[in-house]
Amino acid sequence: MLGKRRKKTDLPAVCAVIVAAGSSRRMGGENKLLLPLCGKPVLAHTLTAFQMCGAVRDIVLVCREQDMEVYRTLAAENGITKLRTLTRGGDTRTESVLAGVSAASEACALVAVHDGARPLVSDEVITQAVAEAAKTGAAAPVVPVKDSIKRIENGKIAADVPRDTLAAVQTPQVFRRDMLLHALLDAAANGRSFTDDCAAVEALGQTVSATSGSYENIKVTTPEDIAVAEAFLYRREKK
Repeated sequence: MLGKRRKKTDLPAVCAVIVAAGSSRRMGGENKLLLPLCGKPVLAHTLTAFQMCGAVRDIVLVCREQDMEVYRTLAAENGITKLRTLTRGGDTRTESVLAGVSAASEACALVAVHDGARPLVSDEVITQAVAEAAKTGAAAPVVPVKDSIKRIENGKIAADVPRDTLAAVQTPQVFRRDMLLHALLDAAANGRSFTDDCAAVEALGQTVSATSGSYENIKVTTPEDIAVAEAFLYRREKK
């Protein structure tokens, strides 16, 4: 059962583009988005976060063609009424995001691109990124790097990398729809692919504002991440 939906905001209309077209290679080929996380599939948690967020008007789900019916059923069973459409992803993340942004309603001034495998994103993280993008055109949540970082050359530590200037970027990465669409079309026309959506707009000289992320907003990539996510969810329920 869904919790209480957050109130609508005065922010521009936002379409959440949930990217769920990966192959889950690091999960041994098992679809990580369907793995149970405290009784619900990983993807159900992700979709619910955007369903409950008052800043989000629509959801576009980008996935593999063979997963469409399974995900459509999952969304219906979990009360995801904001789902506008499912669209087939491409061979790369850039192609998949382009498909999702192209499917977003033109009535949505902003698009929030989010990894389907980040099920613990909070309303606060989403809303802060949306609010900043509404002002600046592009924003993404980040968290400070906690580990020491080294540069490796030929299998040996070559140098320290000062971590006070480094941050790990998360999703949702939020952009003016026209800005991101232009950047992705340019990338496609020039045969470029990016693993991060910020890089696509940065390649055209745009800057991206940094907002506060959360260490709980992990990406489920390996089996160990499920255990970590469950621990975070359990802690939330205890609060």
